Amino acid sequence: MTNPIHFLRTVLTIDAVTCLAMGALLAAGAGPLAGLLGLPAALLFEAGLLLFPSAAFMLWAARRTDRVEWPVRAIALLNLGWTAASFAVIALLAPNPLGAAFLAVQALAVAGLAALEFHGLSLFRRAFA
Repeated sequence: MTNPIHFLRTVLTIDAVTCLAMGALLAAGAGPLAGLLGLPAALLFEAGLLLFPSAAFMLWAARRTDRVEWPVRAIALLNLGWTAASFAVIALLAPNPLGAAFLAVQALAVAGLAALEFHGLSLFRRAFA
């Protein structure tokens, strides 16, 4: 059987590292990315900045040894919110095809992380119920 704490720590760490990488890409490269993706530079920059505290929260949650359920649930729900917001940006701002693909791919990756976090919570509940 998979150790649910180890599984959750791994998923949260991967989520945090990808948040940091995407945050750095968006914040540092907002200008060039805006032209390439057909999206406003301010949106990309601010989205990038938003990812840094999110990653810090994920790393904090990954190191917890007690009461792991509420932060993992919060992170998974925030990831679903990010996914919905990404598709809303596609619908509302109509970026170019590369921008739409960029948003869709990263949104689906974030949704996948949320699914893994929810799965980890179910493993945790079964192991410690």
